[in-house]
Amino acid sequence: MSSSTEPRRVTIHDVARSAGVSRQTVSRALNDKAEIDGSTKQRVLDAARELGYRPSRFARGLVRQDTTTVGLVVPDLLNPFFTEVASGALEAARSRGWHVVVYDTADDLDQELATLQVIGAQVDAVVGYFSRSEEDLDRLTPGIPVVLIGREPRTPRFSGIGIDGEEGVREAISHLVSRGHRRIGMLDHDRRPEPSIRQQWFLRAMAEHGIPVHPGRLTRAAQTIDGGGAALATLLSAHPDVTAVFAFNDVIAIGALREARRFGLRVPADLAVVGFDGLALGTLVEPELTSVALDTRSLGALAVEEAARLVTGAAEPGRLIVRAALHLRESA
Repeated sequence: MSSSTEPRRVTIHDVARSAGVSRQTVSRALNDKAEIDGSTKQRVLDAARELGYRPSRFARGLVRQDTTTVGLVVPDLLNPFFTEVASGALEAARSRGWHVVVYDTADDLDQELATLQVIGAQVDAVVGYFSRSEEDLDRLTPGIPVVLIGREPRTPRFSGIGIDGEEGVREAISHLVSRGHRRIGMLDHDRRPEPSIRQQWFLRAMAEHGIPVHPGRLTRAAQTIDGGGAALATLLSAHPDVTAVFAFNDVIAIGALREARRFGLRVPADLAVVGFDGLALGTLVEPELTSVALDTRSLGALAVEEAARLVTGAAEPGRLIVRAALHLRESA
Protein backbone atom coordinates (compact mmCIF):
# COMPACT_ATOMS: atom_id res chain seq x y z
CA MET A 1 0.00 0.00 0.00
CA SER A 2 1.39 3.43 -0.84
CA SER A 3 2.36 5.82 1.94
CA SER A 4 -0.38 8.25 0.87
CA THR A 5 -3.11 5.74 1.84
CA GLU A 6 -1.57 4.50 5.06
CA PRO A 7 -3.38 5.64 8.23
CA ARG A 8 -1.52 8.36 10.11
CA ARG A 9 -0.02 7.24 13.39
CA VAL A 10 -1.57 8.99 16.39
CA THR A 11 1.09 10.96 18.25
CA ILE A 12 1.53 12.32 21.75
CA HIS A 13 0.78 15.76 20.26
CA ASP A 14 -2.67 14.53 19.24
CA VAL A 15 -3.41 13.23 22.73
CA ALA A 16 -2.20 16.48 24.31
CA ARG A 17 -4.38 18.54 21.97
CA SER A 18 -7.45 16.38 22.61
CA ALA A 19 -7.03 16.45 26.40
CA GLY A 20 -6.10 20.13 26.48
CA VAL A 21 -2.79 19.55 28.24
CA SER A 22 0.93 19.66 27.44
CA ARG A 23 3.02 16.82 26.05
CA GLN A 24 4.79 16.59 29.40
CA THR A 25 1.47 16.09 31.17
CA VAL A 26 0.54 13.32 28.73
CA SER A 27 3.88 11.63 29.39
CA ARG A 28 3.40 11.85 33.17
CA ALA A 29 -0.13 10.47 32.96
CA LEU A 30 0.86 7.53 30.77
CA ASN A 31 3.79 6.74 33.03
CA ASP A 32 1.63 6.98 36.18
CA LYS A 33 3.61 9.81 37.71
CA ALA A 34 2.34 11.49 40.87
CA GLU A 35 2.89 15.08 39.72
CA ILE A 36 -0.61 15.46 38.20
CA ASP A 37 -4.04 15.24 39.78
CA GLY A 38 -6.35 12.30 39.23
CA SER A 39 -8.92 14.09 37.06
CA THR A 40 -6.27 15.35 34.65
CA LYS A 41 -4.70 11.91 34.47
CA GLN A 42 -8.06 10.32 33.68
CA ARG A 43 -8.77 12.91 30.98
CA VAL A 44 -5.45 12.06 29.32
CA LEU A 45 -6.05 8.32 29.54
CA ASP A 46 -9.55 8.70 28.08
CA ALA A 47 -8.19 10.80 25.19
CA ALA A 48 -5.43 8.27 24.50
CA ARG A 49 -7.94 5.40 24.49
CA GLU A 50 -10.38 7.22 22.18
CA LEU A 51 -7.64 8.14 19.72
CA GLY A 52 -6.03 4.70 19.80
CA TYR A 53 -2.69 6.15 20.88
CA ARG A 54 0.16 3.64 21.17
CA PRO A 55 3.14 5.09 23.07
CA SER A 56 6.66 4.34 21.94
CA ARG A 57 8.47 1.45 23.57
CA PHE A 58 10.59 3.89 25.55
CA ALA A 59 7.66 5.98 26.81
CA ARG A 60 5.75 2.88 27.95
CA GLY A 61 8.73 1.60 29.90
CA LEU A 62 7.86 -1.93 28.76
CA VAL A 63 11.43 -2.71 27.74
CA ARG A 64 14.84 -1.90 29.11
CA GLN A 65 16.21 1.55 28.28
CA ASP A 66 19.10 -0.02 26.36
CA THR A 67 16.69 -1.16 23.66
CA THR A 68 15.85 2.42 22.71
CA THR A 69 17.16 3.11 19.23
CA VAL A 70 17.93 6.40 17.51
CA GLY A 71 18.42 6.64 13.76
CA LEU A 72 21.31 8.88 12.67
CA VAL A 73 21.07 10.01 9.05
CA VAL A 74 24.13 11.54 7.34
CA PRO A 75 24.80 12.35 3.69
CA ASP A 76 28.38 11.04 3.47
CA LEU A 77 30.28 9.05 6.08
CA LEU A 78 33.46 9.35 4.00
CA ASN A 79 33.40 13.08 4.75
CA PRO A 80 35.26 13.41 8.07
CA PHE A 81 32.90 16.17 9.21
CA PHE A 82 29.98 13.75 9.32
CA THR A 83 32.21 11.08 10.83
CA GLU A 84 33.05 13.41 13.72
CA VAL A 85 29.39 14.38 14.20
CA ALA A 86 28.46 10.68 14.19
CA SER A 87 31.17 9.95 16.76
CA GLY A 88 29.73 12.54 19.13
CA ALA A 89 26.21 11.18 18.63
CA LEU A 90 27.35 7.61 19.25
CA GLU A 91 29.12 8.58 22.45
CA ALA A 92 26.06 10.45 23.76
CA ALA A 93 23.78 7.53 22.90
CA ARG A 94 26.16 5.03 24.46
CA SER A 95 26.14 6.99 27.73
CA ARG A 96 22.37 6.47 27.83
CA GLY A 97 22.55 2.82 26.88
CA TRP A 98 20.86 3.59 23.57
CA HIS A 99 21.47 1.88 20.26
CA VAL A 100 22.27 3.91 17.14
CA VAL A 101 21.50 2.87 13.58
CA VAL A 102 23.50 4.94 11.08
CA TYR A 103 22.10 5.58 7.61
CA ASP A 104 24.31 7.03 4.85
CA THR A 105 22.16 8.59 2.10
CA ALA A 106 25.12 9.34 -0.22
CA ASP A 107 23.69 12.87 -0.48
CA ASP A 108 21.08 11.46 -2.86
CA LEU A 109 17.42 12.47 -2.65
CA ASP A 110 16.16 9.07 -3.78
CA GLN A 111 18.32 7.26 -1.24
CA GLU A 112 17.15 9.68 1.44
CA LEU A 113 13.53 8.86 0.54
CA ALA A 114 14.28 5.13 0.70
CA THR A 115 15.83 5.63 4.13
CA LEU A 116 12.80 7.54 5.39
CA GLN A 117 10.46 4.86 4.11
CA VAL A 118 12.03 2.21 6.38
CA ILE A 119 13.26 4.22 9.32
CA GLY A 120 9.93 4.71 11.06
CA ALA A 121 9.54 1.05 11.93
CA GLN A 122 13.11 0.70 13.21
CA VAL A 123 13.80 3.57 15.60
CA ASP A 124 12.33 5.60 18.45
CA ALA A 125 13.80 8.94 17.25
CA VAL A 126 15.57 10.34 14.20
CA VAL A 127 18.42 12.85 14.08
CA GLY A 128 20.46 13.99 11.11
CA TYR A 129 20.76 15.81 7.83
CA PHE A 130 17.90 15.91 5.34
CA SER A 131 17.32 17.64 2.01
CA ARG A 132 13.74 16.50 1.41
CA SER A 133 10.78 18.70 2.27
CA GLU A 134 9.34 18.83 5.74
CA GLU A 135 6.11 17.49 4.27
CA ASP A 136 7.98 14.32 3.24
CA LEU A 137 9.68 14.11 6.63
CA ASP A 138 6.40 14.50 8.48
CA ARG A 139 4.62 11.92 6.35
CA LEU A 140 7.36 9.33 6.60
CA THR A 141 8.19 9.67 10.32
CA PRO A 142 4.71 9.77 11.90
CA GLY A 143 4.75 10.12 15.65
CA ILE A 144 8.55 9.90 15.87
CA PRO A 145 10.66 12.72 17.35
CA VAL A 146 12.90 14.24 14.67
CA VAL A 147 15.92 16.52 15.18
CA LEU A 148 17.21 18.28 12.06
CA ILE A 149 20.90 19.22 12.09
CA GLY A 150 22.08 22.24 10.16
CA ARG A 151 18.57 23.17 9.10
CA GLU A 152 15.97 25.53 10.50
CA PRO A 153 12.58 23.79 10.76
CA ARG A 154 9.55 25.68 9.47
CA THR A 155 7.01 23.73 11.50
CA PRO A 156 6.81 23.09 15.26
CA ARG A 157 6.73 19.33 14.69
CA PHE A 158 10.55 19.14 14.46
CA SER A 159 13.48 20.27 16.56
CA GLY A 160 16.38 21.90 14.75
CA ILE A 161 20.04 22.54 15.48
CA GLY A 162 21.20 25.47 13.39
CA ILE A 163 24.77 26.39 12.50
CA ASP A 164 25.70 30.06 12.88
CA GLY A 165 29.15 30.69 11.46
CA GLU A 166 28.72 34.29 10.37
CA GLU A 167 30.71 35.81 13.22
CA GLY A 168 33.47 33.23 12.70
CA VAL A 169 33.66 34.02 8.98
CA ARG A 170 33.76 37.72 9.84
CA GLU A 171 36.70 36.99 12.16
CA ALA A 172 38.45 35.07 9.39
CA ILE A 173 38.09 37.85 6.81
CA SER A 174 39.16 40.49 9.34
CA HIS A 175 42.27 38.44 10.08
CA LEU A 176 43.11 38.10 6.39
CA VAL A 177 42.59 41.82 5.79
CA SER A 178 44.81 42.63 8.79
CA ARG A 179 47.53 40.57 7.08
CA GLY A 180 47.25 42.72 3.96
CA HIS A 181 44.99 40.48 1.84
CA ARG A 182 42.38 42.12 -0.37
CA ARG A 183 42.26 39.77 -3.37
CA ILE A 184 40.43 36.99 -1.55
CA GLY A 185 38.57 34.18 -3.29
CA MET A 186 36.12 31.55 -2.10
CA LEU A 187 35.81 27.87 -2.92
CA ASP A 188 32.10 27.15 -2.41
CA HIS A 189 30.37 23.76 -2.60
CA ASP A 190 28.87 22.46 -5.85
CA ARG A 191 26.11 20.24 -4.40
CA ARG A 192 23.26 22.71 -4.92
CA PRO A 193 22.58 25.21 -7.71
CA GLU A 194 22.26 28.11 -5.28
CA PRO A 195 25.22 29.68 -3.41
CA SER A 196 25.70 28.42 0.13
CA ILE A 197 24.88 30.41 3.25
CA ARG A 198 28.63 30.42 3.89
CA GLN A 199 29.15 32.31 0.64
CA GLN A 200 26.63 34.88 1.87
CA TRP A 201 28.55 35.22 5.12
CA PHE A 202 31.77 35.62 3.13
CA LEU A 203 30.35 38.31 0.86
CA ARG A 204 28.89 40.26 3.77
CA ALA A 205 32.22 40.12 5.62
CA MET A 206 34.08 41.34 2.54
CA ALA A 207 31.56 44.17 2.10
CA GLU A 208 32.13 45.29 5.68
CA HIS A 209 35.75 45.94 4.70
CA GLY A 210 34.72 47.68 1.50
CA ILE A 211 36.25 44.96 -0.66
CA PRO A 212 34.35 44.05 -3.83
CA VAL A 213 34.40 40.41 -4.90
CA HIS A 214 34.70 39.66 -8.60
CA PRO A 215 32.26 36.85 -9.53
CA GLY A 216 35.18 34.92 -11.00
CA ARG A 217 36.72 34.65 -7.55
CA LEU A 218 33.76 32.55 -6.41
CA THR A 219 34.49 29.01 -7.59
CA ARG A 220 32.47 25.83 -7.04
CA ALA A 221 34.17 22.74 -5.63
CA ALA A 222 33.24 19.10 -5.10
CA GLN A 223 33.41 18.30 -1.39
CA THR A 224 36.52 16.17 -1.67
CA ILE A 225 40.24 16.86 -1.42
CA ASP A 226 40.57 16.42 -5.19
CA GLY A 227 37.60 18.74 -5.66
CA GLY A 228 39.25 21.41 -3.56
CA GLY A 229 42.46 21.12 -5.55
CA ALA A 230 40.67 21.33 -8.90
CA ALA A 231 38.68 24.36 -7.75
CA LEU A 232 41.82 26.21 -6.63
CA ALA A 233 43.49 25.43 -9.96
CA THR A 234 40.47 26.89 -11.78
CA LEU A 235 40.48 29.97 -9.56
CA LEU A 236 44.20 30.67 -9.91
CA SER A 237 44.19 30.07 -13.66
CA ALA A 238 41.58 32.80 -14.06
CA HIS A 239 42.76 35.06 -11.22
CA PRO A 240 46.45 34.45 -10.49
CA ASP A 241 46.51 37.61 -8.35
CA VAL A 242 44.46 35.96 -5.57
CA THR A 243 46.45 35.87 -2.33
CA ALA A 244 43.97 34.17 0.00
CA VAL A 245 41.05 31.76 -0.20
CA PHE A 246 38.21 30.86 2.12
CA ALA A 247 36.80 27.37 1.57
CA PHE A 248 33.30 26.04 2.22
CA ASN A 249 34.77 23.31 4.43
CA ASP A 250 38.06 21.88 5.65
CA VAL A 251 38.10 19.02 3.13
CA ILE A 252 38.01 21.49 0.23
CA ALA A 253 40.59 23.66 2.00
CA ILE A 254 42.99 20.74 2.44
CA GLY A 255 42.69 20.03 -1.28
CA ALA A 256 43.57 23.68 -1.89
CA LEU A 257 46.64 23.36 0.33
CA ARG A 258 47.89 20.44 -1.72
CA GLU A 259 47.19 22.19 -5.03
CA ALA A 260 48.97 25.35 -3.86
CA ARG A 261 52.20 23.36 -3.57
CA ARG A 262 51.76 22.14 -7.14
CA PHE A 263 51.55 25.78 -8.22
CA GLY A 264 54.80 26.40 -6.35
CA LEU A 265 53.06 28.64 -3.82
CA ARG A 266 54.11 28.88 -0.18
CA VAL A 267 51.29 28.77 2.37
CA PRO A 268 50.65 31.26 3.90
CA ALA A 269 53.40 33.50 2.48
CA ASP A 270 52.06 33.39 -1.11
CA LEU A 271 48.55 32.07 -0.50
CA ALA A 272 46.62 32.03 2.77
CA VAL A 273 44.01 29.27 3.16
CA VAL A 274 41.08 29.21 5.61
CA GLY A 275 38.61 26.33 5.96
CA PHE A 276 35.36 25.83 7.82
CA ASP A 277 34.42 23.06 10.30
CA GLY A 278 37.52 22.73 12.48
CA LEU A 279 38.15 19.06 11.75
CA ALA A 280 40.87 17.15 13.60
CA LEU A 281 42.19 16.31 10.13
CA GLY A 282 43.23 19.94 9.77
CA THR A 283 45.91 19.49 12.42
CA LEU A 284 47.49 16.59 10.51
CA VAL A 285 48.32 18.50 7.32
CA GLU A 286 51.31 20.75 6.68
CA PRO A 287 50.88 23.60 7.39
CA GLU A 288 48.12 23.08 9.93
CA LEU A 289 44.83 24.48 8.68
CA THR A 290 43.28 27.68 9.98
CA SER A 291 39.53 27.13 10.17
CA VAL A 292 36.24 28.63 11.26
CA ALA A 293 35.61 25.82 13.71
CA LEU A 294 32.60 24.03 15.11
CA ASP A 295 32.70 21.55 17.96
CA THR A 296 31.61 18.69 15.70
CA ARG A 297 31.44 16.03 18.40
CA SER A 298 29.35 18.27 20.62
CA LEU A 299 27.04 18.88 17.67
CA GLY A 300 26.29 15.16 17.41
CA ALA A 301 25.89 14.83 21.17
CA LEU A 302 23.54 17.81 21.30
CA ALA A 303 21.33 16.22 18.65
CA VAL A 304 21.02 13.01 20.67
CA GLU A 305 20.34 14.91 23.90
CA GLU A 306 17.56 16.86 22.17
CA ALA A 307 16.12 13.59 20.87
CA ALA A 308 16.16 12.23 24.43
CA ARG A 309 14.17 15.20 25.71
CA LEU A 310 11.59 14.67 22.98
CA VAL A 311 11.32 10.90 23.43
CA THR A 312 10.75 11.20 27.18
CA GLY A 313 8.31 14.08 26.83
CA ALA A 314 10.60 16.33 28.87
CA ALA A 315 10.49 19.11 26.27
CA GLU A 316 8.63 20.42 23.27
CA PRO A 317 10.44 20.58 19.91
CA GLY A 318 12.70 23.62 19.88
CA ARG A 319 15.49 25.48 18.11
CA LEU A 320 19.12 25.30 19.16
CA ILE A 321 22.10 27.14 17.68
CA VAL A 322 25.74 26.06 17.51
CA ARG A 323 28.19 28.88 16.74
CA ALA A 324 31.55 28.66 15.02
CA ALA A 325 34.67 30.64 15.85
CA LEU A 326 37.99 31.23 14.10
CA HIS A 327 40.79 28.83 15.11
CA LEU A 328 44.08 30.31 13.93
CA ARG A 329 46.75 27.82 12.94
CA GLU A 330 49.53 28.03 10.36
CA SER A 331 47.82 28.33 6.96
CA ALA A 332 46.67 31.95 7.29
